Amino acid sequence: MSDKDYAPLSAACVRALSDKLYDKRKTAALEIEKMVKDFAAINNTGQIKRILKILGQDFTLSQNPHARKGGLIGLAAIAIALGKETETYIDYLLKPILGCLSDQDLRVRYHACESLYNVVMVCRGAVLPHFPAIFNTLSKIATDSDHTIKNASELLDRLLKDIVTESSYFDLKGFIPLLRERIYTKSPFSRQFVISWISVLNSEPKLDMINYLPEILDGLFRILEDPNLEVKKMCEITLGEFLRCIKSDPSRANFGAMINILINHAQETNDELVQFIAITWIKEFVQLSGRAMLPFMSGIFTAILPCLAYEAEAKRNIKETATSVNFTLMKLIALESNSEDNHQVARTYELEGSLPQEIDLPSVVDVLITYLMHNSLQTKVAVLKWIHDLYIKLPEKMVDYIDILFPALQRTLSDEADQVVQQCLVVIAEVISSPKDTLETKDQNTYYNKFIVSLLLLFSTDKRLLDERGYFIIRQLCLLLNAENIYKTLAEILLKETNLKFASLMVDHLNTILMTSSELYELRNRLKDLSTEVNRELFLCLYKTWCHNSVATVSLCLLTQSYSHVCDLIKLFGSIEITVDLLMEIDKLVQLIESPIFAYLRLELLEVPCDQHLITALYGLLMLLPQTEAFSMLKARLGCIPSLHLQLNAQFTMDTRNKDRIRPNIDFQVLLQHFRAVQERHKEYKRTIRSKDMVTFENNEES
Repeated sequence: MSDKDYAPLSAACVRALSDKLYDKRKTAALEIEKMVKDFAAINNTGQIKRILKILGQDFTLSQNPHARKGGLIGLAAIAIALGKETETYIDYLLKPILGCLSDQDLRVRYHACESLYNVVMVCRGAVLPHFPAIFNTLSKIATDSDHTIKNASELLDRLLKDIVTESSYFDLKGFIPLLRERIYTKSPFSRQFVISWISVLNSEPKLDMINYLPEILDGLFRILEDPNLEVKKMCEITLGEFLRCIKSDPSRANFGAMINILINHAQETNDELVQFIAITWIKEFVQLSGRAMLPFMSGIFTAILPCLAYEAEAKRNIKETATSVNFTLMKLIALESNSEDNHQVARTYELEGSLPQEIDLPSVVDVLITYLMHNSLQTKVAVLKWIHDLYIKLPEKMVDYIDILFPALQRTLSDEADQVVQQCLVVIAEVISSPKDTLETKDQNTYYNKFIVSLLLLFSTDKRLLDERGYFIIRQLCLLLNAENIYKTLAEILLKETNLKFASLMVDHLNTILMTSSELYELRNRLKDLSTEVNRELFLCLYKTWCHNSVATVSLCLLTQSYSHVCDLIKLFGSIEITVDLLMEIDKLVQLIESPIFAYLRLELLEVPCDQHLITALYGLLMLLPQTEAFSMLKARLGCIPSLHLQLNAQFTMDTRNKDRIRPNIDFQVLLQHFRAVQERHKEYKRTIRSKDMVTFENNEES
């Protein structure tokens, strides 16, 4: 290339720019600086552009690294020479310099940083239209392994931050797409660079970074997962700054655009800090935006409900925050259910130009059903409390979801935790006792009978559940609902039960609960007094079903002081197969007679004259028992009756108070016939079962 190809640069200047010695390149740069000043003084833009072209193409693109370094120092010299006029030539200056920032030669990269620093120092705000390109390049050299280059890039970075913060023309909207792209970098150094810029931009009041936060929030939380503690801390601080800004002026935040991002990061991570910060943000969003969060309730549930199960000390803050979110959401539901508050809220939204939000109940119910099968007791209890709360606060809306929820609630009755079963029964009681918004308002909810039927089916298919939880479940239902209705409904359904073995077993359980539990104290007292028609109807309803279990029938009649009928029943025991199970039931009855429940019966033995039917009934039980501990106990009790009373019984037979006579409306002969009929059915049932078992045994033997 001839000398004139580099004109107006002299041959000596060209050689010096390509020299390996820095001092010679520096001298050439000073010559260029003077030359450009002279051209600028006479407004010779052509020659200035000519020099820029030579340096930007022939030197910075040269194969010789020293020439590239010379071109860079020359470009910096031009910027210094032009001063405020540099803005006119900014494109010619920046493009070659930015290109050299990715040069393979580290010294070239260093000189590019130095050159760019000088150009930016001179141009100041004039470089802002090119800020995305500069930022993109700087974010890459932030990962440079060379210490001197990193130091140089940091100086340039600080200078750019000063320029951006002092400028009134920074195009934040145009910059956000690039920031959104670069925020997903994996390099910890690039992440530090990006975070530092986000923090600076957010700290500048005239730049509304909160408005663009939805576009970078996901990236910020991904950076928060970085294993580098320094990066993690920087990101945590920056997120904290954003949250403080939102809390100071909630009207600036687009809560709806960010809440799903927080929900995802609250559940898609094993990083405790990420989860804690995400749930903390959710908590603040719910508190700050109120009803605007209602459409996102199902998503929030997926974030917080699993956290309620945390027991480890390290996760205690997460659990407490999730609990706080749960509590705040419940308060919002209370607001949702209050028509007066709804009117006020609607008015507020109307003034603000938007409409109040409502719960997306289908998705909420789906999530609650899902977490009802969670392995945590705390989570399941929280879900059940939510279902209960929704039924109480929004009954007209929740009634449409009974068909979906009911099977899930029934399954939950088999849960191993008493607390879960108890809360489930609270929910079921609310559901089956709430009238539907139909013609059924005066009638019992149709789900009442459906539930009792399903409960009996559950007990019949899962004997372990009946044995381990049957008493607990029925007692809780009697506590939560009307005990008389529960017992009458159970009796009416069991009366039609075809599995007679299960019917007998179920009556045994129900009778034990009736006779022993404190929850049924009032019901027992009613059955002791059959002088009223209502009480007699209750007795008759229970009696017909209690006949499935002969000993339970006896105890029921003892409770109602129908001693003459008890004698008749016990006489029929001679025609009943005396099995080990029957003897065990009689044994339990003797234990029951000795309990506080039957204290009144024992005191009747002191009356003069004593009821001969009561004495006969007790001796009848004694005669049925083998000489076991129960036999000895009952014999000792009968031996405590003063002999005078027994003698008087013989003399005053006609005067003995037969308590059955005061109940003319009860036809005990009809009841006795019913008892015989039911017991005959049991005999036939046992015969059929044994025949089937024999056929099965013979078939097995043949095979």
